[in-house]
Amino acid sequence: MRRSPLVPIFLIVLVDVLGLTIVIPLLAIYAESFGASPTVASLLIPTFAACQLLAGPVLGRLSDRHGRRPILLISQFGTLLGFVLLAEARTLWMVFAGRALDGMTAGNLAVAQAYIADHTPPEKRARAFGLIGIAFGLGFLIGPAVSGWLSHYDYSAPFWAAACMSAMSIAGTWFLLPRHEKPTAEPGSARIGLLEWDRYAEFFRRPELRGLLIQFFVYMIAFTLFTGGFALFAERHLRWGDALFTPREIGFTFAGAGLVGAIVQGGFMGRLVAALGESRLAVVGFGSLAAGYVVLGFAETIPLLAVSTALSAFGGSVVRPALTSLITQLGARGEQGAVLGLTQSLSSVAAICAPPIAGILIEHDLGHAWAWLAAAFALVGALLAPIGSRRASDR
Repeated sequence: MRRSPLVPIFLIVLVDVLGLTIVIPLLAIYAESFGASPTVASLLIPTFAACQLLAGPVLGRLSDRHGRRPILLISQFGTLLGFVLLAEARTLWMVFAGRALDGMTAGNLAVAQAYIADHTPPEKRARAFGLIGIAFGLGFLIGPAVSGWLSHYDYSAPFWAAACMSAMSIAGTWFLLPRHEKPTAEPGSARIGLLEWDRYAEFFRRPELRGLLIQFFVYMIAFTLFTGGFALFAERHLRWGDALFTPREIGFTFAGAGLVGAIVQGGFMGRLVAALGESRLAVVGFGSLAAGYVVLGFAETIPLLAVSTALSAFGGSVVRPALTSLITQLGARGEQGAVLGLTQSLSSVAAICAPPIAGILIEHDLGHAWAWLAAAFALVGALLAPIGSRRASDR
């Protein structure tokens, strides 16, 4: 039996995501241990995103021309070195340098998405992109729990574990992906450079695609508001018994979200798409995100946090693959690299803008307003979803 070409990329993304999710719950608190304020700590995500925004189109263009495997290896080596620098940090600038180095070589997810688009017909892409959702779900299930456990001993230990995961991902790419991959670029497939405003405008001039891209951007604003502020919020507002949350409890919360995501992506994504279609599923997902973030704003106890986590994790696990599938269906085969590069750029812009807002609100004791602001953006996504998604699904 011929092995699916998506199996290796799933395994590679899974190991890569494990490294990422080991780091996420601890990053802001790690910066605070070097004297950073919540606002300064929240700048770690924008630092990574800004570097990724600058370098991402270049990596994407190279992967279109020279194949996915060599560019994926370059990206993974940068991630490995970034984790090592974080683990060895002695001052705050070294923490920021580690995130900047990772960002400058960050093309892992975009290249993996392009690989999936290369090997999947349009009608099967929602389910195929769900593989990345499964990887993220499993990563958020295992990685944060590992982070919480290791951080109890030493804050640098989770970063060393992430570096080990990154090394395993490199080995997976080296041994599992074909060495002589034929470049997939066609005329017009080069990804968008940061200053190529005319090419951005070209995609936004298409009404159907414009609606989907706006939805995707709104989703990323809501999501990065949440991820950029949750650890800072939790250590100030959430209680486990009589004590406030530590990195251990924060890690377990992310792990709970990962469990929900893994269940949805692993067992229900195909059925949900078949029952609702990608357009309606996007609306349901946005609504679930909004409800989860509203509940989070009221949460101070474990039961309310559990409800919030379940709602927001379900929403996030269906919105992104549904929108990504619809967006790629509106681009020709030769435009897959460009359109996925554009979504990555939109993700980076959201990650630059949203986390500092979260840090400022939380530093000024407005943590509840932070959660409700994320809910408001998710609600906007739900209201916008029928505009672009229905047009795309009716094509």
